[in-house]
Amino acid sequence: MIKRIKLRTLLIGGIITLFFAVLMLRVFWVQVVESNFWQSYAENQWSKKKVLTATRGTITDRNGDVLAVDAPAYTVAVNPQIINKYELQEEVIEGLHQLLNKDEGELRKLVNAKRDNGSFYPQREVRNEGWKIDQELRDQVEKFSDELKEKHKIPDSGILLLKESKRYYPKNSLAAHVLGYTDREEKAVSGIEAAYDKELTGQDGAIEYKSDGRGIEIPKASEIYTPAKDGKDIRLTIDDTIQYYIEDAMIEAFNQLRPISMTVIAADPKTMEILGMANLPSYNPNEYWVDVDQKNFYNHAIKSVYEPGSTFKIVTLAATVQEGLFNPNGYYMSGSIRVPGQTIHDVRRSGWGSISYLEGVKRSSNVAFVKLGYEMLGPDLMKQYVDNFGFGQATGIELPGEARGVVSPEQQADYAAMTYGHGKLLVTPLQQVAAVAAIANGGKLMTPHIVKSITDPLTGETTVTKPEVVKQVISQESAKKTGEYLEQVVSDLKIGSGRHAYIDGYRIAGKTGTAVKVINGKYDYKKQVLSFIGYAPVDDPKIAMLVLIDEPQDSDLGGGTAAAPIFKKIMNQTLQYLGVPKKFDNKTTSDVANNGIKAPDLKGLSVQEAKNKLAGLGINYATLGKGTKIVSQFPKAGSVLKTGQHMYLLSEEGDKVNIPNLKGQSLRDAMELLSAIGVEVNIEGEGYVVSQTLTKENGKRRIDLVLEPLIKEDEESGQDEQNDETAQEENAGESSGSSP
Repeated sequence: MIKRIKLRTLLIGGIITLFFAVLMLRVFWVQVVESNFWQSYAENQWSKKKVLTATRGTITDRNGDVLAVDAPAYTVAVNPQIINKYELQEEVIEGLHQLLNKDEGELRKLVNAKRDNGSFYPQREVRNEGWKIDQELRDQVEKFSDELKEKHKIPDSGILLLKESKRYYPKNSLAAHVLGYTDREEKAVSGIEAAYDKELTGQDGAIEYKSDGRGIEIPKASEIYTPAKDGKDIRLTIDDTIQYYIEDAMIEAFNQLRPISMTVIAADPKTMEILGMANLPSYNPNEYWVDVDQKNFYNHAIKSVYEPGSTFKIVTLAATVQEGLFNPNGYYMSGSIRVPGQTIHDVRRSGWGSISYLEGVKRSSNVAFVKLGYEMLGPDLMKQYVDNFGFGQATGIELPGEARGVVSPEQQADYAAMTYGHGKLLVTPLQQVAAVAAIANGGKLMTPHIVKSITDPLTGETTVTKPEVVKQVISQESAKKTGEYLEQVVSDLKIGSGRHAYIDGYRIAGKTGTAVKVINGKYDYKKQVLSFIGYAPVDDPKIAMLVLIDEPQDSDLGGGTAAAPIFKKIMNQTLQYLGVPKKFDNKTTSDVANNGIKAPDLKGLSVQEAKNKLAGLGINYATLGKGTKIVSQFPKAGSVLKTGQHMYLLSEEGDKVNIPNLKGQSLRDAMELLSAIGVEVNIEGEGYVVSQTLTKENGKRRIDLVLEPLIKEDEESGQDEQNDETAQEENAGESSGSSP
């Protein structure tokens, strides 16, 4: 018995001794052999690190209006443990389905989500519908959560709102293709956001501190602090007001014309700063995931290439002016011209007979430009000017994915077609704007810029983008002459192909374009690209602009009838916004070219003497009043009269005379006459008077004028032979000679 007790004691003692030996060995192993590992492990347990997220830089327009900024956002999450504890599953599913439009089946999986061991998860995010929602929706979710707690008298509803941030575009789709967007994971996808992602992103910071076993920070413990470096702020060259004018006019036209796409670019020709750039169809970067059609995200302004059509004739004209080959008073036979391999025709295949080269420019005669560019300049020199104007190479704008275009003439027919914008020639809209800006600014081809400056918010250091001249492509004098010829394309209201872009009081230079598209290797005359390009004012250019319409539903339209009115509307609004005054100094090309007759001073003459004088000058007139002498006149003495314009002779004070028929008068002319008569005016629309209504209020006369653009009058009258052709201006005929 005693022996067994001793053996048992010895065994137990041995086991205890062995245990302590193993324990000591383990302690030695941990504290000596693996000391570095366990030291690091312990530090990880009591040391905590918080990431300090950098704020992405803000993007603004040239005036500081915010276009893209980081804003608070919230992610909805559910706690299956709490929801199942209080049996709220069905109420939570129904409520979040209504608020977030999240599928009920997916919500049911979330609120009942379990770990592998069968226990409920403490948190599951509601993606994607509840991911980074805005403040308004967040408030609705919080209200729903509070209602659940109040209804069931519980401290927690199991609905969580996790505070985050997201990229926010306060003007929605405005300038969407310029800005691009970032996805919900803050990954930059396109536009400025992608091109300047590194500058905008900044650098995250961190703070490291020591905590107790419950994770609470220990006071006075050592800390390591690395501050976050916020992203740099980018100021763009675009003006959000001009951008709005552009997009507003585009949306109206897009709904009417129903094309595949539309593009408008406006730039300051003196600096080539882009003031506005837009495409349709477009998208809202705040809700990029809603658009499943990728064509809505495509920036045609820099990525798409087209045969430009007659807008390219500007290059041919400028080159021949520079080389001293363009004689505006020289004559040629219009209609058709034979070049090796084909015959090229004008829009009117029979032509207009023997006409001057200036008239050929106004009518957008293909034959004129083949003679100028192919015969006079020659293929090699023509190609050299095309290259010098920047075609076939990227412009260098600060946007990703810019196309280079194609300039690859091979046969003689290709060189001939290139003179009027067809053949083996593909250009981007932005290249065209840069080229016409070179005419406007005195011959300098410049690099387009859309970033005006970049500012570091930490240091305040700002890097400003300076205007960059690529080369002098033509002389200043040649550019001025070219601009004057292009002005007559617009200001000649009888035969000018660009007359629908005319704005009374502003000198506009421009050119129409109608390019037939190549489909499966052949020209399809039912599919075309319409455009208008120009700048204003001619004497001091502020805006160069291109309007491009790709394949409108009505294939009978031309660049002059479809694109020019859009150009006119945007240009008129923009110039007035920029404070450019209208000048009625009677020196516009149209007034001098079309008539050139100045209104004589008739005040004080008898009515009969005034009539005789006007009849002798061939001026139409109308008398107002029953007096015997002229007390006032309109237009005033010295004004240059437009073709067919009436003079109004007042023989009585204005408040006593009858109001004449003002149909066809410009707003300016109508207002000046009615002001002289002393009549209150109410105006609807813009352009020229199409109807008038006289009313009386408190004994005073008031006239309501309805105005419409000149294009509508032309189309309705059908009196001008050129108007009949303008409906299909340059259509087919412009490109008929370029078909293989």
